[in-house]
Amino acid sequence: MPDYSIINKLKDQNKLNDQLITCLNNLSLEDVIAVKLELSTNLLNHRLYGFDIWNKMTSITKEAVLKFSLSVTKNKTDAARFLGLTQQNFRRACKNYNIDKE
Repeated sequence: MPDYSIINKLKDQNKLNDQLITCLNNLSLEDVIAVKLELSTNLLNHRLYGFDIWNKMTSITKEAVLKFSLSVTKNKTDAARFLGLTQQNFRRACKNYNIDKE
C-alpha cells in the first residue's frame, strides 16, 4: 500500500470523513467538479467572470492526476511510470504544481 494517500491526508486535516467518502463514491467525477464549481461561486452570485476557467481546466486536472498518481503508487518513480512521464518531467510537474509526497 502506498505511503501517501490523499484520502488519509484529508481525513487528518478533518476535511473528509467516511460518510463524505461514501457520498463522493456515488457521484461521477463530472458531478463532483460541477458541485465544487457551484460551491466556489456561491459568494459570487454564481459568476466567475475574469477567471479563465475553460483554459485553466487542463492545469486543474493535471494537478489532480498528479496527486492521484502519488496516492496509488509506492514512490515517485512508480508515479512517473504510471503517468508515462520521464523522471525529469514528473519532478518538473510536481514542482510546477507545488506537490511533494509527504
